Amino acid sequence: MDFQPSARAAELSAAMYDFLNDEVLPAEAVYDAYRAEVGPDDHTLPPVVEELKAKARAKGLWNLFLPDISGLTNVEYAQLAEISGWSVDIFPEAINCQAPDTGNIETLHLFATTEQKKQWLDPLLDGTIRSGFAMTEPYVASSDATNIECSIVRDGDEYVINGTKWWTSGANDPRCTILIVMGKTDPDGAAHRQQSMVLVPVDTPGVRIVRSLPVFGRQDQHGHAWVELDDVRVPVANLLAEEGDGFRIAQARLGPGRIHHCMRSIGTAERALQMMVERARGRVAFGGPLSDQGSVQEWIAESRIEIEQARMLTLKAAWMIDQGDAKSARTEIGAIKVVAPRVACNVIDRAIQVHGGLGVSDDVPLAKMYGWQRALRIFDGPDQVHLRSIARWELKRDRLVRLPS
Repeated sequence: MDFQPSARAAELSAAMYDFLNDEVLPAEAVYDAYRAEVGPDDHTLPPVVEELKAKARAKGLWNLFLPDISGLTNVEYAQLAEISGWSVDIFPEAINCQAPDTGNIETLHLFATTEQKKQWLDPLLDGTIRSGFAMTEPYVASSDATNIECSIVRDGDEYVINGTKWWTSGANDPRCTILIVMGKTDPDGAAHRQQSMVLVPVDTPGVRIVRSLPVFGRQDQHGHAWVELDDVRVPVANLLAEEGDGFRIAQARLGPGRIHHCMRSIGTAERALQMMVERARGRVAFGGPLSDQGSVQEWIAESRIEIEQARMLTLKAAWMIDQGDAKSARTEIGAIKVVAPRVACNVIDRAIQVHGGLGVSDDVPLAKMYGWQRALRIFDGPDQVHLRSIARWELKRDRLVRLPS
C-alpha cells in the first residue's frame, strides 16, 4: 500500500493548510457572530462562507472529492478531507465538499440521466444550490433500511410519494432545491429490490419541510429536516437508475462518503489534540504547568496513538477502493465508521477535561465538536450495525491457519 501523495496532491495539501490558517480559522468568529445575530432557527448561510467559496475556487480548491473531476485518488483526497475537518462548519462548504451534497453529487454522477445531470448535478458542482438525502424515517428502525415505509407508487407517467422522513441534512437551508428520496416501489419484492430512489424538487406540491432537528441542543446552519411527503407527484423521468436499484445506489455512495466523514473526524481530533497540548502547556496548577501531570501526558500520548491508528485504517480503506475493490474493503469501510468518530470523541473528551470549565462552555469549540462527533456514531448507520456486519463477515471468512482441535 502506498499513501504517498502525488506532487499535485502535495501542493493542494499545502494550499489547504494555508487556506485554513489565513482564511478559514479567522472566519469562524465572523460565522459564529452572524449565526448568533440571526438566531438558531435561521438557516441562511453566513455571507462570509460565500466569500470563502469564491477565494477557494480561485485557488483551485473546488470539488476535490470527485475523482473524475479532480483527478485525485481516494487516498489523496482523504488527506485533504482531514484538513477540512479542522473547521467542519466552514471549510468543507468553502471548497464545495460538504455532506450530503458530496454523496448526492456522486450518486447523480454515477446514476443520473443526461437531463437529470444538467438540471441538478451541474448547479451542485457549481455550488449554487444545495440538496438533501431523504432516507431515514422516525417511525421505523432505519438502521435496517428494509424497514423504510415511504411509498413510491407509479400512476401513469408519474410517481406518487407518501411518507415521513427526518434527519434530512441540508433541507432547511433555503438554497436546498432537490431531495433524493428513498422509498418502496415494490413492497412485495425481494428485500433488497423493494426500494428505489427518486429526485424530488423541494418546491413540489405536497413536500413540507416541517422543522430542523437540533443535535445536542444545537441547530446547525444547514439544518436536519423533518420532511412530510403527502401525495407528492413527480415525473417517472425523475427515477434514478431503475426501479429496485435503491440499495445498489445507496451502497455505491457510502464507500467514498465514509472515507470523507472519517477523515474529517480525524482532522477534528487533531484540532482537539492541539488545543489540549496548548492548554496543558499554558495552564499552571499545583506549582507547574498541567503538562507536568502524568495523567495529562498519558491523555496526550493515548490521543496521538489513537489518531494514527484511525488514520492508517481509513487510508487503507481508501487505498482498497482505489484498487477497484470496494467490495473487499467492506470490513475496513465499516470499521472506520466505528473507529474514527469514537477516536474523535475520546480525544475531544480529554481536551475538555484539560480545559476544565472552559471546555464545556461555548468560548471554545470543544463542546460543539464533541456533539457532532458523538452524533456521527449514529448518523450513516449506528456503530452496532457496522459491528454486526463486521462480526458476520469475520465469522464467514476463510482461515489460512488450521488450529489444533
